[in-house]
Amino acid sequence: MTDALFPTQEIGSLAKPSLEELRAWQEKVPFVDRLGPSGPDLLRGDAPEALPDLRAAFAIAFLESAGLDRVYDGEARRIEMYEHPIRQMAGFQFLGHVRSWDSKYYRKATVVEPVRLVRPYHLDEFDFVRDHARRGVKLPITGPYTLADWSFNEYYLARQPGWRGRPQRWAAQREFVVDLARQALRPTLKALVDRGCRTIQIDEPAAGTHPDEAALVVEGFNEATAGIDAEFSMHICYSRYEALLPALLEAKACRQWAWEFANRDSGDHDPYAVLRTLREYGDTRSIGLGVVDVHRDPVERPEQVADRIRRAASYLGDPTRIWTNPDCGLRTRRLDVAYDKLRAVVAGSRLARAEFASSRR
Repeated sequence: MTDALFPTQEIGSLAKPSLEELRAWQEKVPFVDRLGPSGPDLLRGDAPEALPDLRAAFAIAFLESAGLDRVYDGEARRIEMYEHPIRQMAGFQFLGHVRSWDSKYYRKATVVEPVRLVRPYHLDEFDFVRDHARRGVKLPITGPYTLADWSFNEYYLARQPGWRGRPQRWAAQREFVVDLARQALRPTLKALVDRGCRTIQIDEPAAGTHPDEAALVVEGFNEATAGIDAEFSMHICYSRYEALLPALLEAKACRQWAWEFANRDSGDHDPYAVLRTLREYGDTRSIGLGVVDVHRDPVERPEQVADRIRRAASYLGDPTRIWTNPDCGLRTRRLDVAYDKLRAVVAGSRLARAEFASSRR
């Protein structure tokens, strides 16, 4: 961890480059040396099965070259954030693809039996990142509430007696979330921490779609992290965070809120103002501050990023609690756009850091 103001971090996924794209990026962001003497041969395509290693090594170098203080591998080995973890569990049956938003689809499953973990997951990818990264490492993992919300809840709903009205559906969803947290997330998190993973981001993008279930998000988080010694953050994107408060504040092991702001930053609305609400509640956790929009190609100017940091610090009242990052994962952007946005995060943070250091003299 850096002691400087406004350290920078990744927040999730990157686009997965083809072998041809990796060869082109090697000229701008050298990365094959991280794979040892065999790296150049792998980049030529002599071993097609090595593509995941190439992508992971590239993503690490890509994020570090952009200047980030905390990095991962852009989720290079994952199908996506839902299907990958569900495939490591028993009790699910995949039904087909559904549209999540825009032209993006994911393969949706229904739970037909009690959740059971087949094997802890993300361990091999963490080992690779730990062994090849030169900066701090932060692992993102999908939280239990989102895994439940994005599934059909067949088994747990069938266990409810009588008419399946709203109370019964809520009880079934609670049982599903808690089982995912206890049976799948907690043993996976424990295995990761035993492997040396110290900083873990729990992704709960579904939280914002059901603000009346914020307490269930928290219960899943608390069950998943209970008794595990690590630095946990909670990433929620595209939400009205005011609607999730104060319920979210009961997430006991959470040390950082990693939230989206830049996407909604407009002349008539200041999304960073919710940080004042956190201050009023007396919450002292750090903030992973979204300062660039991941759903638009135009790259923010460093001055714009610095202004967002400045506003956030004024609402929060304590600039030392701010980390900076994109709003969310950058997988929907071309890699050249993603790279420029990450560099804007770093440059804007540097501008704001210099400004705050000057004001303290």
